[in-house]
This record gives sequence, C-alpha cells and structure tokens, in this order.
Amino acid sequence: MIRIGTSGYSFSDWRGTAYPKKLKSEEMLSYYEQELGFDCVEINSTYYAILNERAYMSMAENTGNTFEFTVKGYRGFTHDPFDGRLKENRPSREKALEHARRFNETLEPLRKKNKLASLLLQFPVFFTPSRDHREYILALKNVFAKTELAVEFRNSAWISEETFGFLQENRLIFCSVDEPALPRLVPFVNRVTAQKAYFRLHGRNKEWFNAPVSLRYDYSYSDEELEKFVPEIKKMNTGAKKSYVFFNNCHKGYAVKNALTLKERLGISSERRDLFSC
Repeated sequence: MIRIGTSGYSFSDWRGTAYPKKLKSEEMLSYYEQELGFDCVEINSTYYAILNERAYMSMAENTGNTFEFTVKGYRGFTHDPFDGRLKENRPSREKALEHARRFNETLEPLRKKNKLASLLLQFPVFFTPSRDHREYILALKNVFAKTELAVEFRNSAWISEETFGFLQENRLIFCSVDEPALPRLVPFVNRVTAQKAYFRLHGRNKEWFNAPVSLRYDYSYSDEELEKFVPEIKKMNTGAKKSYVFFNNCHKGYAVKNALTLKERLGISSERRDLFSC
C-alpha cells in the first residue's frame, strides 16, 4: 500500500492556491482530507514545540477512521544536543532524553485511535556517523518503544551499508529523500530497512543553505521529475508492507499540487477539486 500526503497542512499561503481563500485554520485538516482526498499527513510543527495531548486528540477526532499521521520529532532531542553553535545553551543528552520522554507521552491520543503511523527522527547535517550517535538513536528507540521510528539523515556520510545494516538490525525505517544536489546533503537512495518505507521530497532549491527557511522549500516539481519517481516508489513498495510519501515543498501549496499529480501517476484514486480555481 502506498500513501501520499504533505508535510503539514496548515499554511497561510495555501489559501488561494491549495485552499479556498477564506478557509479558516480550524477547517484546514478536514478540507485536506475530505476535499483534497488525502489519507495521511506528516505533522511538522512538532519540530518547533511539544504539543499537548489535546492537540493530538483534536486531530484524531477530526479525521476519518483510516486517516494516519506521522509526527516529526522535537528539535530538543534531534537537533539541539548536537549543534555546537548553541554553546552553553546546548541541552545535555539527558535533558534531550527528558524532552523525548515528554514528547512520547503526548502521542498517546494518536496511538489509542490507531492513527500514529510513525515518528520521524530527522537529524541535522552536523549529526555525523559515529558509535556514540548510533547509541543515541537506540536510546531514542527505547524511549519510543511503542512507536515505529523513521530516521532521516541530512549528512551524506551516513549513506553506507553499515548504516543500512544498523537500521535493519534494529527495525528502524530508513527515510529516503529528494533534496538539492549539494555537498553534504543526502542523495536519493532507494532502500527499505523495515516493514514500512518512508520517502520525503524537499524540492531542489539550489539556494538551500543561503535562503531563509521560509524560502528553502520554494520549489515545484515538474511532471517529468515526478514521473521518474513512479518506478522508484513502486520498487520501494515491493520491499515494504506500507509506503509513505510526503512532499515537504510546502511553499505556496506546491506540495499539494505535486502530491496529487504523483497520486494520479501512480493510479491512486483521489477525490479532488480543481485546486487552482479556489
């Protein structure tokens, strides 16, 4: 089974592009599911703050029984402990694991509704391959023992048979990515290391390291670019029981347009409206 969605659903610049101009924020998730026809979403706001249980309960109650969520891990346990730029403000590993334990508790409403597909651990470019870092990943696996984990690396040094073996041995999902072809960033690699597959498309903005975060994902895939991923995703899905594909190029609703196009190319039915007549 292949499920396709976007990395987030609540963006002001989607109004008038992916959403009707006057759509209220509290109506966006329902519109995303019911009008655009998506059956999954990746929650990204959780990178910036730990949500409370009520937020997840609301998401669960306002979506259909088969709708699924993946949730991105909080930066307090994926990024900040390894960022030397934070200096004295950098949290200790124990503090980071405390954040992880609190984060884990908040996910319970999604677990109870059987709507939590996985937790995404995205590690930064300065998180390099080492025994110490592999042990840290396993420490997080222990914290999130009731949840399947997908691991996304931003440093290309992780792309090795040693890494794939480590992930497979520990039943961790390798997150394949498509992102700009720039030094240090990870190229697209089609590998499945667990029962689920995970693929994130970030766009190919060449100004990745120079653009502000708000513009880093300003990129729309052409139909030709998307077509090249069709056989890759089908191949990915042969090695997994379920595959998740999320578009993170959310600027101006590009993610929605590209996700719906890819669904069509893969023959995945979707009840949809003419997006750009909103």
